[in-house]
Amino acid sequence: MLNVAKEVSAMERMSVDELRRKFAEVCGESTNGRNKPWLIKRIAWRMQANVEGGLSERARQRAAELADDAYLRVTPPRTPKASAAAPSVTGGVRLTGDHRLPLPGALLVREYKGRTVRARVLADGFEFEGERYRSLSAVAKAATGKHWNGFHFFGLRSAGENA
Repeated sequence: MLNVAKEVSAMERMSVDELRRKFAEVCGESTNGRNKPWLIKRIAWRMQANVEGGLSERARQRAAELADDAYLRVTPPRTPKASAAAPSVTGGVRLTGDHRLPLPGALLVREYKGRTVRARVLADGFEFEGERYRSLSAVAKAATGKHWNGFHFFGLRSAGENA
């Protein structure tokens, strides 16, 4: 007979890697999960299900029905209202991304402690000294060795933000 409390107590003393191995052993599949409480819950449930039986066929069918209905959209997405006083666009149109950033290909330049820091805007990130970065903050940290808000470092803050 399975003593769930004893098994859970033993699992709480295990490392995450040990729990992942136990998960694979008990569930018959590996996991990428590294959340210890989640692993313990899943392993304990599977152990109980193996000893006492899992979900009934009726419960499995109902869960499948709910999962099928879960992604149905009931209402259409809202469309933004066009404003009569909306300003016209005179430059290039940016379809995606942050409105504070210039278009890909632009060069961001900043003087920092007597050194010129140059970063090129890419479609999917930034280039600085031949390396690719996912964020401006990462570029600023690579350039200075300290954490900076990248938009602040390169002077790209919006007009409404505090300086």
